[in-house]
Amino acid sequence: MIRSERSGLVNYKVRPVAREGYPFILGSAFATAIVAIFGLYLLALFFLAVTFFVCFFFRDPERVIPGEEKAVVSPADGKVVEVSVVQESDFAAEKMLKMSIFMSIFNVHVNRIPDNGRVTDVVYYPGKFFSANLDKASRDNERNAVTLEISRGRKLIVVQVAGLIARRIICKIRKGDGLSRGERFGMICFGSRLDVYLPPDTVPAVSVGDKVLAGTSVLGHLS
Repeated sequence: MIRSERSGLVNYKVRPVAREGYPFILGSAFATAIVAIFGLYLLALFFLAVTFFVCFFFRDPERVIPGEEKAVVSPADGKVVEVSVVQESDFAAEKMLKMSIFMSIFNVHVNRIPDNGRVTDVVYYPGKFFSANLDKASRDNERNAVTLEISRGRKLIVVQVAGLIARRIICKIRKGDGLSRGERFGMICFGSRLDVYLPPDTVPAVSVGDKVLAGTSVLGHLS
């Protein structure tokens, strides 16, 4: 079962690993120690490798945030799998530019805010667990949508979409929070997808197949 957490803004300090990964890291490290005590050294090596991978997965590097006034940055590390104009969606009745980023298990999974704005809504949608690189994942998978009011009263929507093996969506913001471009707001554990809905006149800066970094790569420019 996916758990969507909305406990308000968190004062993230610089750390090499996201704190959401601590239980997983401590659990695998504890298992490593136990099997090593019993002399099961090959199994201990396996659990040690798992511990290193979990540390790698939950890494949380600092990023240089672009200062361009009209730039919208990627909310996730990964590969751009869709850039299209949609007439309507589950989150907005109007036409918007949709950009989707697929995160493999090897990408940094900390999510960041695409632009300065104020949260006007946070809505969780139950659903299924199709592979996040499929188009139908945006419609059918469990997801968490954050709507921001950005410059000149325009709207931006970021949707955290669960993947085939993702079982936990973490969202640390709530309605009314004021956020800055590149600010951390949550993560999705173990492979997933982020959909971004922008004003339709946004000029795209990326194409399908491009690799992007959360908080650093510019997805497009507002008009």
